[in-house]
Amino acid sequence: MDSLDAALATETTRRRFVAGAAIGVAAAPALAQSTVDLRLPGGPSRRPVTSAFPGKRTMILQRVHPPLLETPMDVFDGDVFTPNDRFFVRWHWADIPTKIDVEAFRLTVLGHVNRPLSISLKQLLRLPRVELAAVNQCSGNSRGLFRPGVAGAQWGHGAMGNAKWLGVRLRDVLDLAGVRPGAVQVRFGGLDQPIVDGAPDFVKALAIDHARDGEVMIAFGMNGDQLPLLNGFPCRLVVPGWYSTYWMKMLNTIEVLPAADTGYWMAKAYKIPATPRADVEPGTKDFPAVPINRMIPRSWVTSLSQGQRVAFAHAIPVGGIAMGGDCGVARVDVSSDGGRSWHAATLGPDHGKYGFRRWDARVPLTLPGPAALMSRCWNTAGVAQPITAIWNPGGFMRGNVETTHVVIG
Repeated sequence: MDSLDAALATETTRRRFVAGAAIGVAAAPALAQSTVDLRLPGGPSRRPVTSAFPGKRTMILQRVHPPLLETPMDVFDGDVFTPNDRFFVRWHWADIPTKIDVEAFRLTVLGHVNRPLSISLKQLLRLPRVELAAVNQCSGNSRGLFRPGVAGAQWGHGAMGNAKWLGVRLRDVLDLAGVRPGAVQVRFGGLDQPIVDGAPDFVKALAIDHARDGEVMIAFGMNGDQLPLLNGFPCRLVVPGWYSTYWMKMLNTIEVLPAADTGYWMAKAYKIPATPRADVEPGTKDFPAVPINRMIPRSWVTSLSQGQRVAFAHAIPVGGIAMGGDCGVARVDVSSDGGRSWHAATLGPDHGKYGFRRWDARVPLTLPGPAALMSRCWNTAGVAQPITAIWNPGGFMRGNVETTHVVIG
């Protein structure tokens, strides 16, 4: 992509995501134009809506410091590729660079390697390129729907997005450094920093074989343009089929390890119960746990919103999106009667097994009044969305069939 090369090399030596003092001193109410009701059960569910963050149009504001911006659900009823300026944002630490000097930036490869590297963006751009469609989904997407409620960002369903990522294979960069025998994991760090003394730097690790599988990539392009700074400019890790906690933004350090990472973000944070579906009884505290990893199938109705009134007809069109998780979408069924009967949906084009897939169906109606619309996805591994919701104390990996309640008549 010549235009992307030019943007990275000559557009500017500094990328800013703060216009004036939009972030850093402004309070949430000052950023809000209106509010939206996420219809979260059991607590306050209205959130500010803002377009005050540079590079972003209207987003749902979950937090200012660090920025947490949720994509409104109506965005997902458009193209299956989420626009860059509506793509969700989630940072762990609030000390985020507000500018990047692209000439001085270096990606460092070190640790259990033969040749430690310091790679410039121009050098990175010269490596063989790959492009891949993949969903980037926060581990806690839909956490606000967990019951009983759990601590953490109370997301609706919009802590996710699907993009075409352009970059280079992580494997090719590791090969340049020469991975030494006995390597166990690869650890990744970014430019964001803790704001509290002694807090652990946000780093994540992948097994060496996963890191070298040819799919994990270092992306500098997103949907045909350069990465927005809020989404990780100048480069980020893309880990297809895995939750976004591993998708390190503003990636600047790659460290090959001869032993498993025992730091906070791998040993304690983002752990899920080692149980089927990561499900435990509410209130359970003592259970075996493993780091969160692969995503699971999910689907949503996007053509109609919660509480919407729909004119009565004997059949109505319903559409939405589905994802297979760590593999492709095989099938989507749709119900208009709360799951008593199901009807096959027609799947849209397949842009790759890790991306969103559009689905559409016509579902029958019998009488005016309330109707419960549901969609259920099966992936190509034969895994289907469960009907019932899970619970775990992290609020991770919600994936049950979701219901959109509308009023017919």
